[in-house]
Amino acid sequence: MPRASRKHAGAPERPAGKARSARFADLHDGRRVTPMMRQFIEVKEQVPDALLFFRMGDFYELFFEDAETAAELLDLTLTARDKSGENPIPMAGVPHHAVRGYVDRLVAAGYRVAVADQVEDPKLARGLVKRELTEVITPGLILDPDSLDARTANWLVALVPGEQGFGVAFIDVSTGEFACADVADQAQLAAELDRLAPREIVYPEELDVVLQQELRSNPEQRWTAVPAAATSKAGAVEDLCDLYDVVDLAGLGLGELGPALQAAGAILWYLRTSRIDTLGHVRRLRPYRLSSFMVLDEATRRNLELFRTMVDGKRRGSLLGLLDKARTGMGSRRIRAWIGAPLLDPDAIRHRHDAVDMLVSSPDLRERLAERLDRVSDVERLAGKVASGRANARDLDALRRSLIEAPSIDVLLDRDDARAMPAFQLLPDLSDVTADIEQTLADDPPAQLKDGGLIRRGYHPELDELVALATEGKSALARLESQERERTGINSLKVRYNRVFGYYIEVTKTNLGNVPDEYIRKQTLANAERFYTPELKEFEAKVLGAEERRSSLEFELFGELRDRVGLRIPELGELAERLAVIDALLTFATLAVSHGYVRPVIDGGTTLQLAASRHPVIERMGLGERFVPNDVLLDHDVNQLMIVSGPNMAGKSTVMRQVALVVLMAQAGSFVPADEARIGVCDRIFTRVGASDDLARGRSTFMVEMAETAAILSGATDRSLVILDEIGRGTSTFDGLALAWAVAEHIADVLRCRTMFATHYHELCELASLRDQVANYNIAVSELGERVIFLRRLRPGGSVRSYGIAVARLAGLPDEVLERAREVLANLERDAEDEVGRPRMARSKTRPEPATGQLTLFGDRSRLLREELLGIDVDQLTPLEALNILADLKAKAARG
Repeated sequence: MPRASRKHAGAPERPAGKARSARFADLHDGRRVTPMMRQFIEVKEQVPDALLFFRMGDFYELFFEDAETAAELLDLTLTARDKSGENPIPMAGVPHHAVRGYVDRLVAAGYRVAVADQVEDPKLARGLVKRELTEVITPGLILDPDSLDARTANWLVALVPGEQGFGVAFIDVSTGEFACADVADQAQLAAELDRLAPREIVYPEELDVVLQQELRSNPEQRWTAVPAAATSKAGAVEDLCDLYDVVDLAGLGLGELGPALQAAGAILWYLRTSRIDTLGHVRRLRPYRLSSFMVLDEATRRNLELFRTMVDGKRRGSLLGLLDKARTGMGSRRIRAWIGAPLLDPDAIRHRHDAVDMLVSSPDLRERLAERLDRVSDVERLAGKVASGRANARDLDALRRSLIEAPSIDVLLDRDDARAMPAFQLLPDLSDVTADIEQTLADDPPAQLKDGGLIRRGYHPELDELVALATEGKSALARLESQERERTGINSLKVRYNRVFGYYIEVTKTNLGNVPDEYIRKQTLANAERFYTPELKEFEAKVLGAEERRSSLEFELFGELRDRVGLRIPELGELAERLAVIDALLTFATLAVSHGYVRPVIDGGTTLQLAASRHPVIERMGLGERFVPNDVLLDHDVNQLMIVSGPNMAGKSTVMRQVALVVLMAQAGSFVPADEARIGVCDRIFTRVGASDDLARGRSTFMVEMAETAAILSGATDRSLVILDEIGRGTSTFDGLALAWAVAEHIADVLRCRTMFATHYHELCELASLRDQVANYNIAVSELGERVIFLRRLRPGGSVRSYGIAVARLAGLPDEVLERAREVLANLERDAEDEVGRPRMARSKTRPEPATGQLTLFGDRSRLLREELLGIDVDQLTPLEALNILADLKAKAARG
């Protein structure tokens, strides 16, 4: 497609866009349309689906439906233009200096916002001041770091369907990071969208509606349709070649891409039609393969609480909340990316562990690196502001202070063990940029570029003269005031200046009789008169001319400095990336020391062995009891499927989740909470935990449970780690037990993946006698009368009780309810043992026949008791644990 048509094809619009466009085109019907309103309508028709902030003097105004919407959302006063007419125009406004805060609130609510500015000096305009559309802001198109969470990337994602699979591309316009990938199917696409958590998703307007609904899991995301022209392959190739100034994409390693290339092109199209034309900070498009890192689906991220808690959706209490103690926003974003995409290559994982290990063993280096990084600002986003021409003097000063630290960090890392690692190679040399900013910019410059005081004295001779003239002018003004007071005898006489009336002499009305004849009246106030003299007028022209020229020259010199810094954006981007990695590795090392983490052994085997492993988040919560570490062994021989039984609240879910989190942390590059850890790399982690519904998609609790289980059974491989908690609990006992048994068999016989399967169906313990690779474990408890003490210890052997009534007592159920529950439970247990110890389900007509050679699903209870006794490790028991186990066995014997 020709370049011009892609650049000027028009802004994307929501389905209502055309209707709104017609609405604005017909505004003259019944209304008096002034030249200014006609100008507004012409701009509005370029962005019919955006709320338009239209600059008028010191205010930004919104009109018509935009004003009504903004007034409601921003709590603005809704007024009207042409109030006396038959059809007044709704109107609302905000001060120009406060507009950014209002825009941010609308964008955070998911709206598209456009800004039209005055593009000529009102003093020089002939007639109507010229205004143009200067900026379009959406949730995915935010350039200002002050409007963003420094710890989180602000992804804009484009997705394009292909003949096989989909293309995905994403960019953070505040940093310029740009990447793309081809994904195989809808499941991978959904997982990738969940990993990125984009603020906005661009998609072709012809995308299947059902697919859209299935992918729209986050109501806070904005979905923006673009025309087919935006996703053409030819247009994408042209745009990318233009962006990187090449004639062919093969040299960039992009030649073999499928729909991912079209998705990248759609992003560039969307940026340019949204008035983001300055793309010098956009880094080289990085193609990646999902096969290079661990893919985590939405359920797993949610169940493991990687980024936010399940209860309240907060960062605090999540794994990220624990691990992200980075000193810079760049480091925080890097840690989040590593947690969301753990590595699969053992060598790459070991490279990160080597770097963390070196920092762990060097306390002085850790401390001094931390001191340096504490002085570093967000170089990545500052570079983005420079490239887009939005950086002010304070941004450049912050960049200068950050660049000063880079050589010092290099000196600290100038040691043989560090330089041998990829993460600690020499940083880019930007000392000339540091010197340029230092020589040009004033110390502590103002935030506003038109306030003056931007440029250092001595940098530019003409500017120094103008500054001296302005300074001398102020002294001359004070001398003039003193002279006039002495000459007229009016002690209260003042010589002042304001922007409207310029310089003037102010005399109170009680002293008007002493005013000299040569004073010329300028303004009358309630209690005073203002005058000027020919001498004062001459002085005004001289000083104001110098001030105006000084302001103009300073702005010009600052712009030249910003442009020079902008030429070094690629090196600034590389520096930012390297500093982010150093910060992330330092954070992992600091946590390892402070929390007692150890370096895991990573290999390509299938053994997952943890000694005294702990849940990284729960152990730091201070819940009032000592955290009990646990040993875990998963392999392909005797512990491939671990059936974990035990009562609610005993800690089954905690133990299983901590295993998953330890694996994830290790493959992300962190040390882990354990005494020892050997981890055969897991290609995926799957979790099915807890009960929840998804009413937005019309799915019940049990349907969600089955859908998540189905995703595991279809996606897991023999190298996956699977965490299953309570399969089949959302339906009847017999149905649930049948499903749980069948799922467990499939995992053991077909998938052969390392699995921890928690259940209240004690009948599943029978599977261990039928499969060599299945082992029973339980979470130990102790009974003292009616009290249940949770020992939190994972031990071999199955559990024969759930202690549900005991847990209900802890929850506060009334005594009469608990007593009746005990009676009913005794009746059920007696009934279940009527037929040689078989459970009620054994008499069910729907029970499937056991396979040849299988034992009954639940046999003699004495066998389970023997298994429990044999599973006790006497050498590891404390005296208290031994007494508790003895009391437990005695209680079971008393119950028969």
